[in-house]
Amino acid sequence: MHAIFEYIPLIIFFVVNKFADIYWATGALIVTSALQVLYYVIKKEKIPTRHLVVFLMVAVFGGLTIFFHNDAFIKWKVTIINGLFACALLVSYYGFNKNIIKQFLGEALTLPDNIWARLNLAWACFFTCCAILNIYIAYSYPLETWVNFKVFGLTGLTFVFAISSVLFLYKYMPQEENKDEEHNDKT
Repeated sequence: MHAIFEYIPLIIFFVVNKFADIYWATGALIVTSALQVLYYVIKKEKIPTRHLVVFLMVAVFGGLTIFFHNDAFIKWKVTIINGLFACALLVSYYGFNKNIIKQFLGEALTLPDNIWARLNLAWACFFTCCAILNIYIAYSYPLETWVNFKVFGLTGLTFVFAISSVLFLYKYMPQEENKDEEHNDKT
C-alpha cells in the first residue's frame, strides 16, 4: 500500500499528460504531491524527508514550468532530485561518516561496514546515472518519450537496481538457524 501511495502523483502526472498536456500534468503533479504531504499533517505524523524534498522540488520546478510555460523546468527537476540524493549519500558518508543506507536498513539487516559502504556508493552511482540519463532523454527525444521514461523507465530502473541490491546482499545475510534445527533433528 505504501509503495502505491508514493507513486500516485506520478501515475496522475502520466494520465493527465496523455489526456491534456505537460502543463496540466505538472499542475496535477503539484496538487497530488501537496496532498501527500497534507496526508501526513492530518495524521499528525512526521513528514518523511524524501516526500518533503520531492514536494518542494515539484512545487518550485513545476511552478516555474507552468509560469513560464516551459517544460525544461520539470525535466530538470528529475535530474536535480537524483543529484541531490546522490550528493546526500556521498556527503553524509565521506563528510560526516554517516551511512544513510545503513540508517534506513540497519535495523532489518546486520552487515559488515565495508558492505554498507559499497551499497551506499552503489546507490549514489545509481542516482547519478539516473540524473544523467534523464537529461540525455529529455533533450534527445520527444516530450512523450521523456514522460514515458520518467514514469516507467526510472521506476523500472529503480526496481531492477533494488532487486540487484538485495541479490548482492543475500550472500552477506546470516543464514537462518533452520539448518541447525535440521541438523539436530537428524541426530
